[in-house]
Amino acid sequence: MDTEEYLKPKVKRKKKKILGDDSRVITRPHIPDGAHRIPKIIQRIVDLPDRTAEGLLEEIMLDFSERHKDIKSVFERHLNAVKDYVPPNVVLSETKKALIGAYFTMEYSIESAALFNPSIVLHPDQSRLDKRSMRFIMSLRATGEGHVSSIVFRSGILDEHNTFLLDPISAYVETPDIQLNPAYDRHLFQLKLHEMEVCNEVTAHLVDQLPEEFTYNELKERIEALRAEPVFSEVRQNETFDIMYWLANSNYELNFRPEHRISERVIFPVSENESRGIEDARFVQFFDDNGEFTYYATYTAYNGFRILPQLIETKDFVKFRIITLNGQAVQNKGMALFPRKIDGRYVMLSRQDGENNHIMFSDNIHFWQESEIIQEPTRPWEFIQIGNCGSPLETDEGWIVLTHGVGPMREYCIGAMLLDLENPAKIIARLDEPLLTPREEEREGYVPNVVYTCGAILHNGDLVIPYAMSDLISGIATVGVSELIGCMH
Repeated sequence: MDTEEYLKPKVKRKKKKILGDDSRVITRPHIPDGAHRIPKIIQRIVDLPDRTAEGLLEEIMLDFSERHKDIKSVFERHLNAVKDYVPPNVVLSETKKALIGAYFTMEYSIESAALFNPSIVLHPDQSRLDKRSMRFIMSLRATGEGHVSSIVFRSGILDEHNTFLLDPISAYVETPDIQLNPAYDRHLFQLKLHEMEVCNEVTAHLVDQLPEEFTYNELKERIEALRAEPVFSEVRQNETFDIMYWLANSNYELNFRPEHRISERVIFPVSENESRGIEDARFVQFFDDNGEFTYYATYTAYNGFRILPQLIETKDFVKFRIITLNGQAVQNKGMALFPRKIDGRYVMLSRQDGENNHIMFSDNIHFWQESEIIQEPTRPWEFIQIGNCGSPLETDEGWIVLTHGVGPMREYCIGAMLLDLENPAKIIARLDEPLLTPREEEREGYVPNVVYTCGAILHNGDLVIPYAMSDLISGIATVGVSELIGCMH
């Protein structure tokens, strides 16, 4: 087709920008390198005169109590993390207990570096709204010191004109209570180790000693017994132990308090496999055969060396289950779940090879064994790679899928294609040119020349696209659904 014949849909960029707020901080344990330093620090606090300790704590409370809802409980929690280093003959006053907790606490600004790669879903509560308005929840990748990523949330209303009315953002940020998954299936655990290409004589030795269903503590006992009396090379053993702990720690539950506003909740890295961040969550409201819905999100856990695809499950954005995705077909980034089953099976888009768009089908949402390529880079703006930009959106004409393409100068653009409703492995049509390319004012950031999204939503005949600008801030764009599909070929 000649360039002159190409019809490009009109995209409207909203003036509203979604910016990070470096005043939004969480508390984290602050444990210095080298455990030998911990008792020294504690002893210095123990040796303080009582009056000095009281004055110091009063000053700390004055400076920090207004920045957190319950700073005393934080100090108590972090005191418990180092309590074994307190000399056994020392009886601590309440003041010095709090001081020890304070010295082993730090603030972390979760959004200080960037707020980007958003996805958006329908809020579970759609009551008390004006006609043709919709309440939404938006997830974003927040990045702070050390480029560690977490998931934060915003909420608001899209009115009948698709104007974004964001709810006030809380000054507080709360981390959840963490519940580690108490039991594991031995067979599934072994399969995942195999998929991670770490099955060896060490894993075989340990797994053979475990019952069919084992707890985290049972795994730890077997590992520590082998560490105490090595059977294999200690280097080999220790490398394997790290990976097995990494996998075991990847399944857990998070529980927020219902009274916490959605903007106060942050999913911050918990396990070692997430130590360098939780990346690019793609949320979708999934409806089962009975019309009941669950929110799922795929994300990438990263520890600086290895990635691990994970799945989030929630009904209410208060309680979250974090589960490892399993199978040969979940070995890379960028997976996006369809919002319902098709022909009785779960369906997911993916990018196993880092280059092409794949599709997968499964009878079990947690297991994905095979994939097939449905789209390869064919346009100059995507010659490097293509992938999805969030879960497909259902229309009468087909599934709208936003895609990303990487072209010259590592420029990321957003495209779109249409998949058959009943056979989503079939592409009906696609845009020949990008829907969104970085404008001049969108090119500067942590990663230049990038526009990217992790999920859009349909509302009042428009496709509403929250999108990131160069891994720094986020904006919002809209395009008419009929016009978009009409421009596809």
